[in-house]
Amino acid sequence: MRFTNKTCIVTGGGSGIGLAACLQFAREGARVAVADLHVEAAQQTVAAIVAAGGTALALAVDVGNSAQVQDVIAKTVAAYGPIDAIVNDAAMMTFTPIVDIAEADFFHVITTNLGSVFYFCKYGIPHMNDGGAIVNLSSVHAHATTANVVPYASSKGAIEAFTRGLSIELTARKIRVNAVAPGAVDTPMLWNNPNVKSGAEKVTGAIGKPEDLAAAICFLASSDAAFVNGTTLVVDGGRLANL
Repeated sequence: MRFTNKTCIVTGGGSGIGLAACLQFAREGARVAVADLHVEAAQQTVAAIVAAGGTALALAVDVGNSAQVQDVIAKTVAAYGPIDAIVNDAAMMTFTPIVDIAEADFFHVITTNLGSVFYFCKYGIPHMNDGGAIVNLSSVHAHATTANVVPYASSKGAIEAFTRGLSIELTARKIRVNAVAPGAVDTPMLWNNPNVKSGAEKVTGAIGKPEDLAAAICFLASSDAAFVNGTTLVVDGGRLANL
């Protein structure tokens, strides 16, 4: 029980990787703040946790909205006390060439994916216990990408740089900051990708389960990873090796 009496915030906790991470944290004793744009999905995650004997709170949030992020942090601290782990999982994609994409759509992706990491770190860190952990979700698209997803790939590459830099800033407090870069994972984001549907993006090699990523996230958030800091763990079933 690596997270007994620990408080964790997981964004995007209503589905996919975020949902699996919430369930894993709860199984290991954590009090989980499940933050999601779709509060009904977050409530379903909480219901599953509570039914299994765990403790969780559902919170609605647009992760690209600073005020809403601050509200999530305040409500989490009010309910459970100082934060021990923050998992920044929420993200979105667009599928439009750069010359065609609207400026607002480009920056919406950047704000949702990268801005959310900034907001949760900026406003969450002052409420974290020393020795805590932050895990940011990157993607193999930060390393090898395809056409028409430049905003997404750019945001994920920036998240990895953000992770490295922030890990240095938090050395004195021993708060570790790492990232996980998933490959193809059996989630709605994968199967709703129009490039995958059309065959423009070939899903080659293994397709992971959300639980595979949850295991990596919880490892990095736990004391098992006490000597892992400022790095990106690629969890892709070998996909990058085949690209």
